Formats: sequence, structure tokens, C-alpha cells
Amino acid sequence: MTDITRSAKLQTFRSAEEIGEHLANRLLREIEQARMVGRRFVLGCPTGRTPRPTYSAIARRLAMEPRDLRHLTLVMMDEYAIETGARFEHASPDKPWSCHHFAQREILGPWNEKLPKNLQLSASNVWFPEAENPEAYDTRIENAGGIDFFILASGATDGHVAFNPPGTPRDSHTRVVALSEQTRRDNLQTFPAFGSIEAVPRHGISAGIATITAARDAVMILTGSAKRESLARVVEADQYDPTWPATVIHEFPTGEILADREAASTLG
Repeated sequence: MTDITRSAKLQTFRSAEEIGEHLANRLLREIEQARMVGRRFVLGCPTGRTPRPTYSAIARRLAMEPRDLRHLTLVMMDEYAIETGARFEHASPDKPWSCHHFAQREILGPWNEKLPKNLQLSASNVWFPEAENPEAYDTRIENAGGIDFFILASGATDGHVAFNPPGTPRDSHTRVVALSEQTRRDNLQTFPAFGSIEAVPRHGISAGIATITAARDAVMILTGSAKRESLARVVEADQYDPTWPATVIHEFPTGEILADREAASTLG
């Protein structure tokens, strides 16, 4: 592992799995520290391919060494929004490509699998923004004491974060957004169950940039050769650039960029 000092520190690892182990160790330590002082821990979570190694590493550690997760709340970043006449509603949890389904399959189920019931993360503590009243999400988060830590990931070809496309202003909050063609294509790769680009919803409910930057700390994970361009754009910046939302990591005084060798292979 090597360090390069920038506005947000860049750390490079041999693999995505090594990043997952590193971040799992840090998060479980901070979650436990919050429990020991009787405090809720609020973790911001994305869906998709990038965070899977972290979620899997946490599941393995919990299986080996059970922890009390009753004080943990997960703030999920987004969900697909389905048009129903003049209104929107979130995608059904039964859809294999929905973010609700991802959270159950990749996080809640595996983390709780080996935990005694009296230590498990409650499904009611896994939060999603609601299409009917998206702005209420920021209020709910604020009332919970704010987000302690946000795991962030970047779109490969346009730097989107959650469903925030290029051009998203710094002061944006949770809202329904139109998904760009590139974001929809990226999500088709993440969730092949869509089958075709025509099946990918055209809208999503997304935490905004201001929602994200209100967190106390964050990391941006970029892994694989497809993220080389995004990593290069992020490390060239020193503050949020609306043309590449992944640069949001520079808005955190202690933010870190975690990249594997594949993503970092073309950096100077």
C-alpha cells in the first residue's frame, strides 16, 4: 500500500479485495467505538459492484467475531424511481436490480447471517429515500445526528456519484433526478438482470451532493481498469467540480481515495 498526499489522500492497494478488508476493519472498529459510548453510528452506503468487496469482508468478519449492530443505521444513497402517471414511486424490492433488493442480498442478509438475533442489524435501520417525499430524507438524517461515514463510488465514464450526474450543483439535496444515458448504461453493467438498456428506469431518487458532504467523513473507492479515467479526474482536482461529481471527496477534510493497482496504473 502506498500513500500520495493530495487534497484528499490517495491510497493504492493491490486489489479491490484488499481495499475491502482495509475498509471493513476501519468501519467495524468505528462502529464498535460508537456502541461503547452508547451512540448510534450512521453509515452512508452505495449499491453496485464497487462496494461489494467491503460488504463481503464485513460479513466474513462478523461471522468470525460477532458484533452488536443494533445501534447501526445504514443510509442508502439512492433507488430507482418508477413513473406512475404524474407521480413517482420507488422500484419494488422484489426486482433483482432494485437498490432495496441489493441491500437485502449484499448487506443485511450476509451481515446478520451468523449473528444472534439480539445483535442483528434491524431492517428498519436500513433507510432509503422515498420518491413521494425525497426532501424528507435529509431531515431524517439530520434528526438522527447526521452521517458518521460515507462510502462513495464513482461512475466509470462520467464520474456520477449515486444518481448525481455531471452538472449537479454543490448545494443539491435528495431529489428525483433524470438518469443520463451513460448512468443507465453503467447500471445495466452493474445489474445484468435488466436485460437491455430499454428496461433501465429513466429516473432515480438520489441523495444530493450537499446530503453527502454533510457527513463527517468519507472515502471514495475506485477499482478496476474502467475507473482509470475517473481516478485521474478525481486526483487532478482539489475541490468539488460539478462536471465530475466524484470530486466530492475533496470536500471532506479527512477524506481518502482508495484505488486498486488497475485503476491507478496510468497515474504519473
